[in-house]
Amino acid sequence: MIKRMSIVASMMTVGLVVAGCSADEETGQAKEESYIIGLDDTFAPMGFRNDDDELVGFDIELAEAVAEDIGVEFTFQPIDWAMKETELNGGNIDMIWNGYTITDERAEQVAFGTAYMENSQLIITLEGNGIDTKEDLAGKNVAAQQSSSAVDAIESDPSNIIEEFANGEVVQYPSNNEVFNDLITGRSDAIVVDETLGRFYMNQNPSDDYKVLEDNFGEEEYAVGFRKEDDDLRERVDQSLEKLMNDGTYEDIYDNWFD
Repeated sequence: MIKRMSIVASMMTVGLVVAGCSADEETGQAKEESYIIGLDDTFAPMGFRNDDDELVGFDIELAEAVAEDIGVEFTFQPIDWAMKETELNGGNIDMIWNGYTITDERAEQVAFGTAYMENSQLIITLEGNGIDTKEDLAGKNVAAQQSSSAVDAIESDPSNIIEEFANGEVVQYPSNNEVFNDLITGRSDAIVVDETLGRFYMNQNPSDDYKVLEDNFGEEEYAVGFRKEDDDLRERVDQSLEKLMNDGTYEDIYDNWFD
């Protein structure tokens, strides 16, 4: 009798422990809401790797502030920027958040959140090469990042200046670092890049040879890209961004990277 009671008691104890673990696991799963943000980890200062190989940048800090505000976890996944919409709609990532420009073409594939930053497409060249206006790009080699809004802006420019470029095309590279290297080494005569990235890059790599034209390839806005069916996530992020813009958090992060 005593032995049977001991066995039953032991079984009850084990059952309670198992039940407690299950409850904890279920509670943990309920609280641990996690989403993956896809980004180009060379796009400074929005999201890039520092000297310690850590992901840093304006968009990284802003996303982390949003995650804390709405009580979820965001992880960051470097992706091939040319495949960003495919990665999103294929379910490999949940958001595109890395200086992602709103365009009509992209709006056909993703749902954009509320715009949170203005940007423009700078034309950068080197002193002494005779390029002073957009029209001077005729016959020149012009480079930009592959599948970037810079390429979209050039291709949709009302002047159709791309037809006058060398070979009638934009020279495209996977990263903006390669685009700048192409300019510095003289393989390209001019480059077109996001103003946020271009001015940050030139500030970090100062040279008297850089020249920014007064002309540009248009004004634009950054927003977060979501799957079209993810209305709830988009609304929660939008509401949080609005809150952070009103309580000073956004301004503090902005000053940290752009002051």
